[in-house]
Amino acid sequence: MADITEDSVKRALAEVAVPGGGDVVSSGMISGIAIRDRMVQVSLDIDDPSRAAEFEPLRRAVEEKIGALPSVLSASAVLTAESKKPAAATAAPSESGGKGVSGIRHIIAVASGKGGVGKSTTAVNLALALKQLGLSVGILDADVYGPSLPRMMGLAGQRPTSPDGKTLVPLEAYGTKVMSIGFLVAEDQPVVWRGPMVMGALQQMMDDVQWGALDVLVVDMPPGTGDAQLSLSQKVPLAGAVIVSTPQDIALLDARKGLNMFRKVDVPVLGIVENMSMYICPNCGHEAHIFGHGGAKAEASKLETPFLGEIPLDIEIRETSDGGTPIVETQPDSPHAAAYLSVAQKIREALDGGQASRAAPRFVDE
Repeated sequence: MADITEDSVKRALAEVAVPGGGDVVSSGMISGIAIRDRMVQVSLDIDDPSRAAEFEPLRRAVEEKIGALPSVLSASAVLTAESKKPAAATAAPSESGGKGVSGIRHIIAVASGKGGVGKSTTAVNLALALKQLGLSVGILDADVYGPSLPRMMGLAGQRPTSPDGKTLVPLEAYGTKVMSIGFLVAEDQPVVWRGPMVMGALQQMMDDVQWGALDVLVVDMPPGTGDAQLSLSQKVPLAGAVIVSTPQDIALLDARKGLNMFRKVDVPVLGIVENMSMYICPNCGHEAHIFGHGGAKAEASKLETPFLGEIPLDIEIRETSDGGTPIVETQPDSPHAAAYLSVAQKIREALDGGQASRAAPRFVDE
């Protein structure tokens, strides 16, 4: 299989015509090409961001052309308007290679390979558990198409303020700063944005929010491993990732994809959490394994990554999440809160001591 090079990418893109004549290469639109582990990302300079919709068909054509190359595993094209802007000062680079966010010590992603495994509930309770450990914490809802943090944090219907018309002041609940696209879009209205608009919104929620000084910013990632997740992993300066999965085999297959995605972009994996691990009958105390049990722990061992702990399947966790009263905050002495606190303590130790699972001793195929 031939290696992918900038020259081979440019040769392919020379066949993509641009409006008004010429091709993508000769027109000078390409402002950057990034190649890593058979994944290719091309930046296309359009000068004027207001013309993004006009160039969307061209962006898709570039992705299709690159994706058709036999050696390419994943292809993405993004529209930028950076070449005419003055260079800005950058913060220190993070472990994942992105630009650091001023005032934030660590940014961690809570992710899953698929939806429906309780990722957002886990992200919220872990953020609050880290706060209870004495850290200053913020949480960013990066699931643009299905934002849930406004409701889970008891902030539904509220909107952030912008004192200068350029930056946003995050809302706050339970001593934690919160930002979500759900604060800016009605709860019952779908977000029908394409990739470049999604990435632009996420970048603004990261860079144009007055987060202040934080020990940890928890990013509730979108489910899955598509272009949005890959771009976030590459652009957001992540100190590590937490993978959430249920014990069942089908969920673990997707969790493995999520973990391998982070390893491919050199983001350290802090570990795996087994959510909905067991159900304990409130009447008789019987423990039932509705989705199986121990699968995530076994998978963590197979993938040579830390196992962070088990979270039970319980109606109180569901009710407190839906009601905007997370169980870690409202029932801090409960065994469920203790489970989240145990996971949070391991995450804190990994961040402080650098004990995360870094780039892959090996990948495990599906």
